[in-house]
Amino acid sequence: METESAVTHSDNGQTQTASETVIQTRGLTKSFATESGEIVAVDDVSFAIDEGTVVGVLGPNGAGKTTTIKMLLGLVRPTSGTASIHGVDVDSASSEIYDYVSGMLEGARNVYWRLTVRENLRFFSRIGNEPANPDRIERLIAQVGLEEKADEPINDLSRGMKQKASIACTLVRNTPTVFLDEPTLGLDVESSIELRESLKDLVRRDERTVLVSSHDMEVIQDLCDRVIIMADGEIIADDTVESLLQSFSTRTLRLTLDAAPPPELRTVLDSRFEVRHGTDTRNRHQLEVVGIDEDGFYEVFDLIEPAQPTLVEVDTLTPDLEDVFLRVVDEGEVSVDE
Repeated sequence: METESAVTHSDNGQTQTASETVIQTRGLTKSFATESGEIVAVDDVSFAIDEGTVVGVLGPNGAGKTTTIKMLLGLVRPTSGTASIHGVDVDSASSEIYDYVSGMLEGARNVYWRLTVRENLRFFSRIGNEPANPDRIERLIAQVGLEEKADEPINDLSRGMKQKASIACTLVRNTPTVFLDEPTLGLDVESSIELRESLKDLVRRDERTVLVSSHDMEVIQDLCDRVIIMADGEIIADDTVESLLQSFSTRTLRLTLDAAPPPELRTVLDSRFEVRHGTDTRNRHQLEVVGIDEDGFYEVFDLIEPAQPTLVEVDTLTPDLEDVFLRVVDEGEVSVDE
């Protein structure tokens, strides 16, 4: 099987092969017939993922993320369009792609709950007619922090431990490409942070190609080189995490007042700026003024100064991936080169 690659030339004249494209979709579309009519879950999705990169897929519920991943894994047939993994056409040879791919779908559903952690890893390591590698199994158990729970049934573990076991089972085959769908699904904050650290270590250590779908922005921002944002079945943004953050790095001021602004001041501010209103933990009124330049900075202060509320704090905010995601989804398709 062949995968697409590019040839480049170094300064010394030697020929070098650039990273290969290992995941490719062209016009991928999936529609479902319902009693109320046809629903298009994925609409003309095209992207390419190079070897060794970690790509995140973000989107609100119903955006088409999981359906796209299931089509890539051959679990759902596309209505139209094509998908290939390591040069293998998914629709015509879906079983063959499992020589190259391991996947975790919708949390911890890919493990056998009556088996122990170690028994699950032994089982999954043999898929594809490969012999179990005891050293790799023990190393993965240690890497996800389940040494003391290795001989306990999955069903007896906490939700976070089940997720860790599921990720270990996904990685045990050492396939060059890994799909992780909602790896932190349903976890509390502490468990999510712990699992995120384990994932970061595992992903970077093995240098595999990884496609991650998640609602957890911090997972995507910590793990991924690139982000694809979907909404209503379509791709509305596709760029590196760094480029997306830079493209929305407009200055945002957060002003804390000792009381709510009078209605006339609020009307003026809302008409001249993009303003978000809220309260802090001490029930003080806060204004977040988005996309403000130096002139606007002084104008805001000139408007507030003669009014009754006293300005008690001023902070400059830097957008994170969650801010970018919310703005992209709200505004629709965005070009980061604008």
